[in-house]
Amino acid sequence: MSTEPETTEEAGPGTPDTRGTREGDADAGTEGRTESGAAEGAEDGIAAEGAEGAAAEDEGATDESATEGAEGAVGEGAVAAGELSEAEAELAAQRVERERIERRKAEKRGPIASGTKLSGKAADLLAAVRAVESGEKPVATVFTEPAPAPRRPAPEPVRRPQPAPAVAPGAPAPETVDAVRRVLTEGGAPDALAPQVAAVLGEGAGTVLREDPWQLLRVGGVRPEQADGFARALLGPDCGPDDARRGRALTVWLLEQAAVAGHTALELPTLTAALGRQGVPDPDAAVQDALAEGEALVFQDALEEPGAPAPQDTDEEQERPVRVLVGLERYALAEESLADGLARLANSVPEQAGQAWETVTAGLSGGAAELARAVAGHGLVLHTGGEAARAEPAALLGAARAAGLRAYAACHTPNGRGRLTAYLAASSERQGEATGRPGTAPVEPGAAAAEPGAAPAQPGDGHPARPAGDPGAQGVVTVSGLLAGVEGPGRDADGALEVDLLIVLDAPQLDVESAAMLVESLPDGARLVLSGDPGVLWSAGPGRVFADLLVAGVCPQTVSRVPDPGPLGELVSGIGVGELNQVAAPGKEIVIVPVRDAGEAVHRTVQLVADSVPRAIGVPAGQTVVITPGHGGAAGTRALNSALKERLNPGPGRFGGFDPGDRIVYSPAPGRTVPGVVVKADTDGLHLSCAGAPVVVPRERVEGSVRHGWALTAHQAVGARWPAAVVVLPGDAPQALSRPWVYTAFGRAERHLSVVHGVEQALPKAVAEVPAKPRTTRLATLLRTQAPAS
Repeated sequence: MSTEPETTEEAGPGTPDTRGTREGDADAGTEGRTESGAAEGAEDGIAAEGAEGAAAEDEGATDESATEGAEGAVGEGAVAAGELSEAEAELAAQRVERERIERRKAEKRGPIASGTKLSGKAADLLAAVRAVESGEKPVATVFTEPAPAPRRPAPEPVRRPQPAPAVAPGAPAPETVDAVRRVLTEGGAPDALAPQVAAVLGEGAGTVLREDPWQLLRVGGVRPEQADGFARALLGPDCGPDDARRGRALTVWLLEQAAVAGHTALELPTLTAALGRQGVPDPDAAVQDALAEGEALVFQDALEEPGAPAPQDTDEEQERPVRVLVGLERYALAEESLADGLARLANSVPEQAGQAWETVTAGLSGGAAELARAVAGHGLVLHTGGEAARAEPAALLGAARAAGLRAYAACHTPNGRGRLTAYLAASSERQGEATGRPGTAPVEPGAAAAEPGAAPAQPGDGHPARPAGDPGAQGVVTVSGLLAGVEGPGRDADGALEVDLLIVLDAPQLDVESAAMLVESLPDGARLVLSGDPGVLWSAGPGRVFADLLVAGVCPQTVSRVPDPGPLGELVSGIGVGELNQVAAPGKEIVIVPVRDAGEAVHRTVQLVADSVPRAIGVPAGQTVVITPGHGGAAGTRALNSALKERLNPGPGRFGGFDPGDRIVYSPAPGRTVPGVVVKADTDGLHLSCAGAPVVVPRERVEGSVRHGWALTAHQAVGARWPAAVVVLPGDAPQALSRPWVYTAFGRAERHLSVVHGVEQALPKAVAEVPAKPRTTRLATLLRTQAPAS
């Protein structure tokens, strides 16, 4: 479901609105997820109250505690005073007290029971659902400690990148689709939804939907009022707002909308308030029912008050504030698995760095040497900085591979992969100049240790020959390619990646699920570096992994002191600290184009891309990106792409509105967008070229996964850079602007930035006063309980 506004894209991740509509799978992938749940308006629904009620952090500030629950019970076995002498009573009391303290210490080291120290509705809720454990209700797993996620089966030991056509997901059985179609028709719903419903509900979907019509809410794009109408048509007088099935379905739907907005859980009061606005008579009972049926999980996180001292082992029981959170199982388990994996990496590095790491550290200088020293002694390291700071992890990667370590770097986009490869080549040249030898060529992973400057692997030595500029040959991959197994190293018999060092660039774009998969894939003893710019927009998916790690303070953090150069670097750096400065741009690096309305904004944008920038700056239209706050509206991506296509690549759009030569963005999965160009169309589908790789999108998936791509949103553009960028700020954009949005949009330009400016003082106000929208997550709390302090 698309949750971004038709006219603007929200500045950052927020709580979900309950009114918007999806436009199909493309919106789910490139709008819903990519826009991170931008609200269609600040009104009722979780959107307004979630941001206010959630105890979430603003740009790296949090007040979450290091424990999840209350402390243990008072010791038993106290002896009656009347039966003992005074001395014996004193000794007995001391013995009981020592036992009590020991139990409390043990309980702090072990799992903490959920539900203690609660009162009121929260206590009633937890007490009611505990009936599940006693057998009064069907057995559910909502209150049991989730088992550690097993390692995935080992894939093929060696896999190399090979372009492959896009494969459509397996279609449900025809008889299942027919059964669902009959139920939909009977309930007055569009029978075109039948394949989606069958795919979501699985075998027996027709029966499931007939017995519980509100299961229709599991299909993207379906709103509560639509599901209510469908249920009334099927159930007749038996349908009512107090139906338990409706309460359960709405609870799950609201949690799914929260995930689209970036939250991994919602606070209980926020969730019950949203259920009340949806007409659920007893929101608490609805949440209880969803928990008892195992459709959601409940958590209790202890909170630390700002400035409060850390809890001590004392004789007195301490009342501590807590918050009760409710979330979907998939995100809850992902966060817990991620926290476990990060703690494992942090604790599994040998105390002695070894000769190879001494060689790596000795061969570097400046910020790269500081980063290398931190990595040599720790399994988990954070690295922050702007675009120019990528030179430091690039230098570390080159030095590690030259020393014979199995080192790789993973970027968010193919564009980022190419930029890192360029930094790696520059670092190699500098090392060659410093040593008087040709540039150091990184060796293939698993090769024998080599001195800096050693020649790359040759054919016949056990490694396939690759072009010198091939990013894969230099250990540079994309995160998606690494997780899919089409890029990077092979895996061992346990399914772990065969790496000694993994550097993840663009780390703020990691959501909890992809981060958990990545960390689970690393073997014990491997080192992980998460590097990124904390000022950019957060991930399209749920969570704020990099920000939570920075806040938790559980591992070393190195801050690059390399500034981004030139007027553009000065402008973006000022935005990062809340200042929109006037910057001298003698080479026309920055141009402001004022406009009065959206129509003029579209006209001037086309003029800039097609004529002004190529003529005055020397950047062709194909290397210029247009960035605007949202997909809809008179100056959104749809309107801009239509105008740009008419000017730059006119055609009839015979295949779903596309022609050969059209710039597009392809969404292979929700939250991922890959820029490309249309090559041709035939009976197999739409043929694309994405980052140099051929992709074939079947005809039935074109509408849902391919968009024109001359104009993008900031979320779609994050992780990539272009020689020139035109940022469009129409008059209806102020509500979507924030400091991270402006920082991200302006930072996509390498040589030239044009700002089509129609928001007047709303731009400096957004930069100075509007931080990222908070996200409710549990990772920082989990990290503090499991990972050692740095």
